[in-house]
Amino acid sequence: MIGFAGLSHLGIVSSIVIAAKTGDQVLAFDSDEDLCRDLTHGRLPIYEKGLAELFRENAGRIRFMSDPGGLASCRVIHVSIDIATDHQNRSDLTRFHHLFDTAVRAAPPDAVLAVMSQLPPGTMRTLAGARRDIRLYYQVETLIFGDAVDRARNPERFIVGCANPAERLPAAYRAILDVFGCPVVQMRYESAELAKISINVCLAASLSASNTLAELCETVGADWSEIIPALKSDRRIGPHAYLVPGLGIGGGNIERDLAAVQSMALTRGTDGGVIDAFLANSAHRKNWPMRILKTHLLAHHPRPKIGIWGIAYKADTASIKNSPAVALMRALAPLSLKAYDPQAMLDKDAAPNGVQVTSAREAVEGADALVVMTPWKEFSNVAPADVRAAMSGALIVDPFGVLDRQKCRAAGIRQFVLGVREDV
Repeated sequence: MIGFAGLSHLGIVSSIVIAAKTGDQVLAFDSDEDLCRDLTHGRLPIYEKGLAELFRENAGRIRFMSDPGGLASCRVIHVSIDIATDHQNRSDLTRFHHLFDTAVRAAPPDAVLAVMSQLPPGTMRTLAGARRDIRLYYQVETLIFGDAVDRARNPERFIVGCANPAERLPAAYRAILDVFGCPVVQMRYESAELAKISINVCLAASLSASNTLAELCETVGADWSEIIPALKSDRRIGPHAYLVPGLGIGGGNIERDLAAVQSMALTRGTDGGVIDAFLANSAHRKNWPMRILKTHLLAHHPRPKIGIWGIAYKADTASIKNSPAVALMRALAPLSLKAYDPQAMLDKDAAPNGVQVTSAREAVEGADALVVMTPWKEFSNVAPADVRAAMSGALIVDPFGVLDRQKCRAAGIRQFVLGVREDV
């Protein structure tokens, strides 16, 4: 029996994938009785591509419980709660520590605890020092919202933090990892904790560089989409590099790790200036749609009707954590906006001036402008001519180029895309 303690996004996805990959029985614990009841009846509280289907196929292998006593039958227990962050993206470990203590008390004497939660460097060594009676490991998670199922099923490698990386992993734990057929990289606790943060810092660097250069393209007449293939063909950059420009950094995970580096640099006397630059660039790019609207709509039309496509911070997820769309809606208050998203629900407290509608068509009817804030695939299937026919105006702010540029031009639409000047 394989155990999981903590059923947020991380725990739900990971427990279902482990059941599917290993074929073993999985016991998943969370103190939330309603959550466990919903999961027992097949009701998922999160959206990820392919997750519902995988859950249905493996429901017989997973038992959800709000009583931690069941963990006593598990030889390996994963502590898998996502770490909450505050409005400044600082980690709050309160729930993690409570869950960790619960799992330790429930675990059998020979159990392995593999912590998957996102922890600041030094946390694991402190936990291990206080509980020398358990075998404790830190398993770095690298799930991506919107692609979490594929990432969990097909990891590039496992990064495992250990008290002593020279020692072999316990057989029961190693057997689970080996099912995935990828390298297992062992290192000390602190290295593994910082490895997780380092991955996100490198992603932030790539995103920030892309956004900086894409903005230059908009002023000099270059097209960033033409430059991307040239960069990806360079071995030093590579075909999988994050080079698509965006509206800053969203979702909360990368921001959390940037905030952690800022804090560590401040307290330990190292240079964190590059992190400050990443965050400043992110804030600048998040305002890109608003700058376009101010210049080309609000300057001469103070009470326009605006439609919003996309509320989630990225496609293929329902998360609105640090969503540029929500930030834009707040910035446009008191204008009333119609917004549509295939999965995400609009938080009325976050954007009280937004009205969520049930279709992309309804969001653009009579609109003076459309802003495509999330590049959902279904939006690219909409004919620009049909969008123009439903709108009163002809302005479309389309940061990710979801709508075909030539067809937009043919329909008489003024389309603004990140990384390319309007007249190109």
